[in-house]
Amino acid sequence: MDCSKVGKLISNLRKEKGMTQKELADVMNISDRTISKWERGIGCPDVSLLHELSNILGVNIEKILVGDLEPNGTDGGNMKRIKFYVCPTCGNALYCTGGSEISCCGRKLSPLMTQCEESPHEISVNEIEGDFYLTIQHEMTKQHYISFVAYASYDRVLFIKLYPEQAAEVRFPKGNGGEIYFYCNKHGLYKKGKCNV
Repeated sequence: MDCSKVGKLISNLRKEKGMTQKELADVMNISDRTISKWERGIGCPDVSLLHELSNILGVNIEKILVGDLEPNGTDGGNMKRIKFYVCPTCGNALYCTGGSEISCCGRKLSPLMTQCEESPHEISVNEIEGDFYLTIQHEMTKQHYISFVAYASYDRVLFIKLYPEQAAEVRFPKGNGGEIYFYCNKHGLYKKGKCNV
């Protein structure tokens, strides 16, 4: 761990939060001299303080240890590159259109691999009153169910969370073009129609 890099990062993040060294020290219940030493690269934060420092400064612990926040390359958030994530611990479902590091329940999440729909993971799409009405003939028990359905068009994502013991059906406003995705809690992410896995 390079204490001078760590110190510069702590200093920059503290200033972004509009905090003085004394204010940061008071929140952490340590002396402002300790904060000053860190920021001058004379020492690094003790491991026991990293979690609290991470929460206060709003940055991952590993980024503090490295002493650098590398930004993602700009990619414009292309919807064709949408990625979905599901936490294996709590079932939290997320999506993003650019590069990201996503974690939940203390675990780094990897993007789900998209599969082409196949029996029994097939979705039926009908048009009703200018909307898409989607149904999936799939069990919806507490052990095996469709967790979400998403419709990603060129400029938006419509995301509907489903729960066990409700019908596996949703209704979306009809859009021009776009892709339909759905996630089975046991078998993964599926895409309606043609897909390049």
